[in-house]
Amino acid sequence: MSDTVFQQCTDPACGGTADLSATAFRCPRCGGLLDVAYDWNRVPVPKSLKHFEGKWANRANPLDFSGVWRFRELLPFAPDDAIITIGEGQTLCQRADAVASYAGLNAGRLFLQYEGMNPSGSFKDNGMCAAFTHARMTGAARAACASTGNTSASLAVYCAATQLMRGVIFIGSGKISYGKLSQALEHGALTLQIHGDFDDALRRVQEVSRQLGIYLVNSVNPFRLEGQKTIMYRVLEALRWEVPDWVVVPGGNLGNVSSFAKAFGELAELGLIARVPRLAVINAAGADTFYQLYEKHGLRWNGGQFDQSKIDSYYTALDSNNRRADTLASAIEINRPVNLPKALRALDRCNGVVRSVPDAEILDAKAKIGAGGLGCEPASAASVAGLRQLVREGVIGKDERVVCILTGHVLKDSDETVAYHTADQATFDAKLGKRGVKSVAFANRAVPVPNDLAAIVKAIETHG
Repeated sequence: MSDTVFQQCTDPACGGTADLSATAFRCPRCGGLLDVAYDWNRVPVPKSLKHFEGKWANRANPLDFSGVWRFRELLPFAPDDAIITIGEGQTLCQRADAVASYAGLNAGRLFLQYEGMNPSGSFKDNGMCAAFTHARMTGAARAACASTGNTSASLAVYCAATQLMRGVIFIGSGKISYGKLSQALEHGALTLQIHGDFDDALRRVQEVSRQLGIYLVNSVNPFRLEGQKTIMYRVLEALRWEVPDWVVVPGGNLGNVSSFAKAFGELAELGLIARVPRLAVINAAGADTFYQLYEKHGLRWNGGQFDQSKIDSYYTALDSNNRRADTLASAIEINRPVNLPKALRALDRCNGVVRSVPDAEILDAKAKIGAGGLGCEPASAASVAGLRQLVREGVIGKDERVVCILTGHVLKDSDETVAYHTADQATFDAKLGKRGVKSVAFANRAVPVPNDLAAIVKAIETHG
């Protein structure tokens, strides 16, 4: 086993380790989650984050062009000749004054980190290129995932673009948008639709991967989270290496918040930043396990000795009441987040909070984000809806600098967008009314007009 780069149990009391090449992604001692760990005393690292600005002058090199791998000194688990990239990470961090006003912040204080510009249209590509790189290092021939849509799309894209592995995708029945499903099918992945939801699919894909030796790319895979760290590096880059006061992120399987805290923790350890930001995780009300456990039941990291009985009791109650995750924000429609322990650690490291927001507020926030120029899927907008709630509560001050993560492109889930803005009452009732959305405050409805020049001009003058 290399003592420079290896996998390490997240429980400090366990101390279990696994070799860099291991693909079980569970601690061999206790069965817990693993991190990718580095002996930073033996890994060359830059003296300043400004070092990475020099990579822009070398963008003809695919590794320096990648918004993930140009930071490879901070995720140094792979040699350059093993790295897989298809140009991921060409994203933007945009100042958003109109959305700031909606959320209650002062002008110039809100930035939207838009991950919809990735090759598959979501943040997942940041982690997938890192997972595929590790899979290549281990000689994997097949890669599998369970998915609510974005992970499957990303897996399928990387399989197709690299031609290195066959993709196998598990989805739940009726639990994926057509926009995302179309990507999995178009790019040739073997897609298995099982009876059940995402939590059922994740259980099965882990069992099948163990039995058949298929490389698993869900976020239980710590190499996925290594790639997702770079979202925060690009945020810092966009802010001229100044740490924001808050980062607000949608919460599904809780991989992003886990990776973000790891990124900031490592940067602080290396002396590359002077402080870490606070983190806020936003659940959809129909899938708010983390909110319930953290804010209502008082579950805490406690140095790795978190109270597992609280989690077990909560999950038992879910099963007893047959309560399935149910939200229009399909990308975070998850009741049993696999990275819950890492997320507890993340909030401990970064003095974090968790909130739950209803679908109606998510869709209103999504409409305001879109009116500000960035189109995102519903799950993305949970971050802005949660920010608005935290500002109302006084948890986030009006003049604090905040970055909200927009995880996926608007075309990922266009049915919900059309339903929100449509003038067709029947469509509204079918798509949104059954979820408790009683009004659409910021709908931009189409205006019906006859095929007549005067009528068209009048409509433009009236509504324009």
